[in-house]
Amino acid sequence: MENQRRIFIKKAGIIGAAIAFSPNVLLSATAPKKEKLGVALVGLGYYSTDLLAPALQLTKNCELKGIVTGSPEKIPIWQEKYGIEDKNVYNYGNFDSISNNPDIDVIYVVLPPSMHAEYTIRAANTGKHVWCEKPMAPSVAECEAMIKACDDNKVKLAIGYRCQHDPNIQAYMNVAKERPFGKVKMVTSAAGYFDGRTNHWKQNKALGGGAMGDMGVYALQGARLATGEEPNSVMAQASTTRPEIYHEVEETMMFQLEFPSGARASCQTSFGINMNHLQVNYEKGWLKMEPHSSYNGNNGSMSDSTIINFPIENQQAKQMDEDAWAIMNQESLLVPGEEGLRDIRVVEAIYKSANQNCAVKI
Repeated sequence: MENQRRIFIKKAGIIGAAIAFSPNVLLSATAPKKEKLGVALVGLGYYSTDLLAPALQLTKNCELKGIVTGSPEKIPIWQEKYGIEDKNVYNYGNFDSISNNPDIDVIYVVLPPSMHAEYTIRAANTGKHVWCEKPMAPSVAECEAMIKACDDNKVKLAIGYRCQHDPNIQAYMNVAKERPFGKVKMVTSAAGYFDGRTNHWKQNKALGGGAMGDMGVYALQGARLATGEEPNSVMAQASTTRPEIYHEVEETMMFQLEFPSGARASCQTSFGINMNHLQVNYEKGWLKMEPHSSYNGNNGSMSDSTIINFPIENQQAKQMDEDAWAIMNQESLLVPGEEGLRDIRVVEAIYKSANQNCAVKI
């Protein structure tokens, strides 16, 4: 349609073949400057294997140089596919010796959430920069310890929120800042899928399982980013339709948020329901996104006929490229540890509300 317009987003530039200092604080000041940061993936499960490793082949500012795994049978497969040298292969026992490896600049922690704090702190203590997958950790205390370890070691900490690097998500974040339709009145946000597995870490409480910490942060961020505010109270309800599988953690979480401006949000997340949408109702209009947290592209529309449909080749590649660029240029990260902490502070309150069956102040 001729009257359709695209919303303008200022996107961080990616400088191809950027010349940068070596970010490893343990390296000599005379170390040669790098055009790409070497990344080591910690944990070779689905996300590393199917998404991050292939995405690293598309990046301009970083490259896959190392792996950390407790599964020896995976090593020759990864070495053959990605040309990883023997000296850049680690297990969880000798992980800390990565501090002496100048090939590795960034350690990307891709483990179950219960292990994020331990390996982020250990990674920081090696003097390497750290990228950690979401959710940041199961507790606020662990998030704070992770941030402190990285600050103490003068290394950067980024959380793997690929969506915040997506220009389509940045579009509705920009609406929250510019307020073309006035104040936000109501947000409806949902993220979930049907998980048929019966014995996965996502169903194990000790490993940080449960829908809220995993898919739930997408629903939560939909509300936080669409309002541009942090919620001040929550009311939540946990449930399951498959108690034989979800007997330690929730299969579904529904939660309502209140924000300082008076905006309200109704959010849902689940491992038993396919859903991925966001609707924001303003004083003078609306915005809809479906999907709003997909790997394969997010898009939407607004009440003034604006279409949100920015093409993006690969979310993970864009995320890692922009994080690497920020490290090399001593710029602020788009999604630092403090952003992960903001989510977990709300997640803790959601679980408290569900357990106590009452509203909880945040």
